[in-house]
Amino acid sequence: MTLEDRNVVKTGVIQNLILENREKLSISGVLDVLSFDDQVVMVETELGLLTVKGENLKINKLSLDTSEVIVEGEVSYLAYSEKNQERTKTSLISKIFK
Repeated sequence: MTLEDRNVVKTGVIQNLILENREKLSISGVLDVLSFDDQVVMVETELGLLTVKGENLKINKLSLDTSEVIVEGEVSYLAYSEKNQERTKTSLISKIFK
């Protein structure tokens, strides 16, 4: 069994991140774009929240029908965080500032 086969069995989801020359990031398996500006893009994916940081970032293509997003700009940072962990932080902060 290949690594890809093990990942599909484990999660039941196939997600691809393709970064071309640190300038164009193609993301599949996107559920929603939570926030974006020219330095940070936060995307909810089937495998967790994905944070993209860089300079002059812009969303070139957004298709929730095909679950694809293309981000262009100078990409310097990519990181996943768990969906439940991020929502807990958001709800705790929301409770504090009510």
